[in-house]
Amino acid sequence: MLEIKNAVAIITGGGGGIGLEMAKYWVKNGGKVVIADISRNLLDKAEAELKALNGDVVSVVCNVTTEEDNATLADTAIEKFGQINLVAPFAGIIKDSMMVSPDKETGKVTRKMSLDQFKAVIDINLTGVFLTIRECTERMINNTCSGLICLVSSTGSLGTAGQINYSSSKAAMSVMPKVITAELFRRGLADKIRCVAIAPGYVGTAMVKGMNQTALEKIISEVPIKRLIEPEEVASLVGELYRNEALAGDVYFIHGGLRLGSRG
Repeated sequence: MLEIKNAVAIITGGGGGIGLEMAKYWVKNGGKVVIADISRNLLDKAEAELKALNGDVVSVVCNVTTEEDNATLADTAIEKFGQINLVAPFAGIIKDSMMVSPDKETGKVTRKMSLDQFKAVIDINLTGVFLTIRECTERMINNTCSGLICLVSSTGSLGTAGQINYSSSKAAMSVMPKVITAELFRRGLADKIRCVAIAPGYVGTAMVKGMNQTALEKIISEVPIKRLIEPEEVASLVGELYRNEALAGDVYFIHGGLRLGSRG
C-alpha cells in the first residue's frame, strides 16, 4: 500500500471543482500538490485555500493543449519537490449541442454542432490529457518515481445525446488505462507506475448545484441513491486507488448506481 504523506500530486483543473477538492484531500492527508489551471485568479484563490490547510502547494498557469506548458508543469514538480507520485489531469470542459437539429415543422436541419464546439472539447479533454500524462510519465520514469496516473472518464462515456464531443473524449479516457498499462508492462514499469480512470456520474460541484433547480431535480430523480455525488467522495476514491497497488488498468465508476435507463 502506498502512503499519501509526502507524496507529490500534479492536478490540472486545480483551480476549482473536483480538481480543487482533490488537492484539498491530498494535503489533508499529508501530501504535496502542484495545481494547474488556465486562470491565475482561480489558482491564487485555490492556493490560499490549500495553504490555509497547511498544504505544501505550488501553482502553475497551464494551457493543457500546449506541449510547452505541460513540460513546464511536470518540470516544476520535479524542481520543487523532487518527484511525481500522482498525476490527475482533471482539466475539462463541456460544449453541449446536438450534432444536427432538424426543425420541428419543416423536418430540415437548421442547426448543427460547429467544428469549433467539437474541437474545443477534444483539444482540452483528450489532447490536453495526453500531453499532461505524457510529460509527467516521462519525468516519473527518468526520476525513478512510483505512483498512479488517474484519468477522469464519465458515465457520459456510455453515450449521452447532445454530447458527441464530450462523450467521445470520455470514452477515450476509458481505454487509455488499458493501453498505458500494457505499454508500461512491456517496459517492466507497470509495478511502479499504474494507470486507472474514474468515471463519475452527476457530481455536486458549485456549477451543478447552481443550475436550474427543476432540471437538477430531474437529474437527481434518476440517481438510485437520490442525491448527487459529492466532490470529496470522488477525491476519496482517487485516494484509495492510489493507496491500493493492486488496482491498475481499469475504470472505476462512482455514480450512485446511475446507468442509462436507471429505472429499468
